[in-house]
Amino acid sequence: MTIFKKYIIILTAFSALCWTGCKELDLAPENTFTDLTYWDSEAKAQSVLNTAYSQLYGSSRFFYNEGASDNAYNGRGDTEGAASLAAGTYDPSLGRLQGEWNSNYTGIKTCNILLENIDRVPDMDEGNKARMMAEARFIRAFLHFQLMTWFGDVPLLSRDITIEEAQEVIRTPKAEVLGFILDELEQISLTLPTRQDLPDSERGRITAGAAMALKARVHLYEGQWQEVVQATENLINGNAFGSYGLFPSYEGLFLPENEYSQEDILSLQYVPQFRTWGQFFDMAPLSAGARLNALAPTQELVDSYMTSEGLAIGHPDSGYDEENPYVNRDPRLTATVVYHEYEWEENGTTRTIYIKPGTDPDSSAPDEYVPGSSSTTTGYYTRKYFDPTHLVQFASGLNLMLIRYADVLLMYAEAKNELGQLDESTWNLTIGALRERAGFDAATALQFNSGLSQEDYREIIRNERRVELAMEGLRIFDIRRWRIAEDVLNGWAHGAKFGPPSEDGGYLRVNLRSFDPSKHYLWPIPRDERNLNSNLTQNPGWN
Repeated sequence: MTIFKKYIIILTAFSALCWTGCKELDLAPENTFTDLTYWDSEAKAQSVLNTAYSQLYGSSRFFYNEGASDNAYNGRGDTEGAASLAAGTYDPSLGRLQGEWNSNYTGIKTCNILLENIDRVPDMDEGNKARMMAEARFIRAFLHFQLMTWFGDVPLLSRDITIEEAQEVIRTPKAEVLGFILDELEQISLTLPTRQDLPDSERGRITAGAAMALKARVHLYEGQWQEVVQATENLINGNAFGSYGLFPSYEGLFLPENEYSQEDILSLQYVPQFRTWGQFFDMAPLSAGARLNALAPTQELVDSYMTSEGLAIGHPDSGYDEENPYVNRDPRLTATVVYHEYEWEENGTTRTIYIKPGTDPDSSAPDEYVPGSSSTTTGYYTRKYFDPTHLVQFASGLNLMLIRYADVLLMYAEAKNELGQLDESTWNLTIGALRERAGFDAATALQFNSGLSQEDYREIIRNERRVELAMEGLRIFDIRRWRIAEDVLNGWAHGAKFGPPSEDGGYLRVNLRSFDPSKHYLWPIPRDERNLNSNLTQNPGWN
């Protein structure tokens, strides 16, 4: 356990105590951190920063954001509002909207308190102070980015406001929020240490590489292609912002023994027994010890994985066999999704997972698909990020990667293609390298094809993002920025071929969805916020 992780553990409980009741933006209380007598040591300043780290993001949204997309289905409950968001059945009162608003602004407040009070610490090392301020500015920029991405115009809080000011705050135009985020990331990328500069005891802290990678993602979501190229090339070429690369094994990348690999740019920090996440208790096969299945991959996700020849399953030369669908497929499918007759490996033993109804030799058949049962709702379970060292109820200390180097390569490939600059060298550096790492060896999968059009490569790159980053919480942002949500979130989401042949070729109809492009590309401002502050205007199409 690194020293940095120990700090995070201690502050998780402390932050919960300090921020109890800190919900609506306009009701954020003054608290321990604003007491001028508090700032008497560098350790106390560090404790505030660690609180901000703990408010950066959470494991529940990391996983259940997939359920808001076409990659997965939240079939039991409405965790993080995923079921409502995917089905298009929500309104401004949805709890996820208020929760997103609350948690991001709570973290922003923590950052602003640190930035405005750290100068009060006596005799503080100037280098440490500059670094801590840069880390707080990164977190503040990240949280504003989350808010802007979901809501569009949002209040930009670059300082800690009073309760009275909060009751009258207005939404800042998105362009201004965007400019603030990008300026902050550019400035702090020159102050933060690189990955290689960090001692082992401080692994997991925000680095210059994280700032540059987040900057690339911000530009990506805005379709600013030349800027994406510039930011990603800073990470691909040279070591000025840290040296990164692909971890040799796709499956191994998500195992605890390979944390802090050369692919990890920014991660949520967890530690066994002290600070854990436990979503796999409701995602893994029941025979592996799960309680039930609440988040299951869809057939649409499974169908997006190519054959071993690098061809879509619908291609006439793909060799895909619908009656034997999981053979000769992209190896990343097996590393991500549990399907019928999957060979589940855990702690040196292997057993077969039977999901198709009526196939399990075990009479209890815990994993078989049964409508209305506790088993999978789609005919699939999840494997990626399964921690074989997990504690009781799947409590895991495995870090969750928010940004990894594979994403940087995918951003670069997409931007180069949109600029009309995708060539063989770019392909080999990005998509070719990702597929080779995944385990492809067929020339049709690995080699650049000069006969394909820009539109052909657009679809290839978009699908590569989907399969490479599946179940990592990013698909919802991609389908929104590509403006294809009305295509992929309208109609039935499907499961495996366990249904009546007369309906959709036998593929289970698991969830009827609706996406209205006239309003769903922006979330509504939460109803409670507008009730408390009439200056907060609403997004188009919402009341």
